[in-house]
Amino acid sequence: MQCSAGKSSLFMWLPHDTNHNNSGTTRNKLLKRVRRGWMWNQFFLQEEYTGSDYQYIGKLQSDQDHGNGLVKYVLSGEGAGTIFVIDENNGDLHATRRLDREEKAFYILKATVVNKRTGHKLEPETEFKVKLHDINDNEPQFSKEVYTGSVPERSDIGTSVIQVTATDADDSMYGNSAKLIYSISQGHPYFSVDPNTGVIHTALGPADMDREQREHYQVVIEAKDMAGQRGGLTGTTTVNISLTDVNDNPPRFTQSIYQFRVPESSKSGVPVGKIKATDRDIGKNAEMYFTIVSGDGMDMFDISTDKDTQEGVITVSKSLDYEKKPSYTVEIQVQNIQVDTRFMSAGSKDMATVRIAVEDVDEPPLFDKASYLMEVKEDAAVGVAVGSVSAIDPDGARSIVKYSIDRRTDMDRLFNVHPGNGSVFLLKSLDREKTAWHNISIIATEFHNPRQSSHVPVYIRLLDINDNAPTFATVYETFVCERTKAGQRIQTVSAVDADEPSAGHKFFFSLAPEGTHRSNFTVRDNGDNTAGILTRRASYSRRQQSVYLVSVVITDGDYPMQSSTGTLTVRVCSCDRDGNMELCNAEALSSSPGLSTGAIIAILLCAIILLMIVVLFTALKRQRKQEPLIISKEDVRDNVVSYNDEGGGEEDTQAFDIGALRHLDTVATLEESSKHRRDIVPTDTLLYPPHLREFINQRVLENNCNPAAPPYDSLATYAYEGAGSVAESLSSLASASSDTEQDYHYLSDWGPRFRKLADLYGAEDSDFS
Repeated sequence: MQCSAGKSSLFMWLPHDTNHNNSGTTRNKLLKRVRRGWMWNQFFLQEEYTGSDYQYIGKLQSDQDHGNGLVKYVLSGEGAGTIFVIDENNGDLHATRRLDREEKAFYILKATVVNKRTGHKLEPETEFKVKLHDINDNEPQFSKEVYTGSVPERSDIGTSVIQVTATDADDSMYGNSAKLIYSISQGHPYFSVDPNTGVIHTALGPADMDREQREHYQVVIEAKDMAGQRGGLTGTTTVNISLTDVNDNPPRFTQSIYQFRVPESSKSGVPVGKIKATDRDIGKNAEMYFTIVSGDGMDMFDISTDKDTQEGVITVSKSLDYEKKPSYTVEIQVQNIQVDTRFMSAGSKDMATVRIAVEDVDEPPLFDKASYLMEVKEDAAVGVAVGSVSAIDPDGARSIVKYSIDRRTDMDRLFNVHPGNGSVFLLKSLDREKTAWHNISIIATEFHNPRQSSHVPVYIRLLDINDNAPTFATVYETFVCERTKAGQRIQTVSAVDADEPSAGHKFFFSLAPEGTHRSNFTVRDNGDNTAGILTRRASYSRRQQSVYLVSVVITDGDYPMQSSTGTLTVRVCSCDRDGNMELCNAEALSSSPGLSTGAIIAILLCAIILLMIVVLFTALKRQRKQEPLIISKEDVRDNVVSYNDEGGGEEDTQAFDIGALRHLDTVATLEESSKHRRDIVPTDTLLYPPHLREFINQRVLENNCNPAAPPYDSLATYAYEGAGSVAESLSSLASASSDTEQDYHYLSDWGPRFRKLADLYGAEDSDFS
């Protein structure tokens, strides 16, 4: 069988069965070469068919088809039955619709023949391809609809700007359908494009590509297939090209002469005015700086550049004085910070003249110095002049100036100043040892305009005179061993002096004259502002004399000479063989460095506090062990009535219940109906002082109203008296038979705990006396 098409040239062979001879005996099988039943080729179909009929592709033919109508052609694979159909009787193959190669370039199909009656395959299924022939049906497409590029202004001819790229969906392997050529349709004569690569270049020279003249360009690029031949399809894109700035323009002043005015009172840094220069360039290429290059105001003014506005700001650099110079003229220069030598020389700059007029203002007085330093001896008498200050009115009027002291800087009013001549003098005596420096402020004020004033600091240093005697540098605690040797040094002393002589301190030490003949010690001056205390005996006895007082005269070396006598206390102590102190008398021990009087007192106080804590703890513990005062609620009446009676001391807890005092509303009733104790004779009512009753009632009321009060108030302590109490008996039982008056003044001797009771009974005695 053969498959044919317009361009088919491939034949495929399919083997079929051979004849066997089986006539009774075994014969050798004959090997024969036979043709394949199918002869195949790949089919080609042109895309984008526009006819109304099905597009004929080719014909399939099988050698099993004998033209008797028993063979049926069957097609399968991609698009079989929809895109591709086959005539089952004769094998003609058609395409049913228009195909696009750019969507699918080829299709893979399978074909076979079957017996119409039996449905059995007469040939094995074989695969073949249907390829689409490309036609130029797609125009070139650029990767971007709009491109953006830039190139520095004044670039040379042929400088690359940007590359554009287009693609064509047609088959680049078949014909020229996808071969593209680039051309420029808009943008002449400034730019050109490479026809093969799509790279855009500048087409004019540096003089014609000036950003300051024209900055933006729009270029249209075409891409044409079919290698640019007639009939080819075309695609276009737009390219926006901008010229970037280069520094090809120097800055220029907007005017040649500038004029400003400034008050003479302007401080350093105060702006005078701004000058402006323009630059046709932009960005960093337009940055500029200003300088003062000449003029009589070069030292009086500065100029700087405002980074935001690129303006030159003129400021005052030194104090102005209208009376000295009323105007200034300076020459200002401006130039770029960055200079491109390809387009401008290093000397590309501009010049302008600036005239500055100084305005006269009423100024405060001006001191001839910024500060004053004065010196005066510390023993200078009141009224002595320390120094003087001077200020003048700088204005032409030369107003009179008066002086005063800012009292906030001289709170003690030690100084004053003459209002007319500025002389500073003393109001009080000075002492360098208290304050070595005095800092005051003097005010100069215009006489006719007090609002115009100025201050100046005045530093006054007090010069030292030798008016203080030297003294021991510290309090020395010295001891001497009972067994020693003559000439043994027991102490080294030094001195201090509040004065400060210019040549430094020089001290001399000697034994006081009154003790030189019978002294047990001597003083040796070491010549270095120290002295040694030496023994004059070989032994001392602390039993005979435990303390020696050594008087030492200390003299300074300044003029006038000052001296003082210091007393050194020497304790006599027993020492070991190495001279270390072992034991001194109590007096010596208390003043020794290891156990001073303060230390002993502290130890005693600690011992007393500890003892009091122990006693208090023991008392509280005993109190907790005692039985409660109230044994039975039924006995409240008896207990209250007999609460004044003497008990058996701390051991007797049955005498009364002081808890009844918490119910004062029932006390009166209880007293009326109280039962007397059988073992006690009732006493006179005078034995119940009203002051005591009032005191008890007041305290019970206070404790009843206080929710934080303990269960037993402080009156409970009055129950613990009698033979077992340190206060002994407070009861009147022992004195009931006596007509003599009781003396309660001894209660004040029992200490603060009984002071209130002593005051109450003492007052009662005085009432009845």
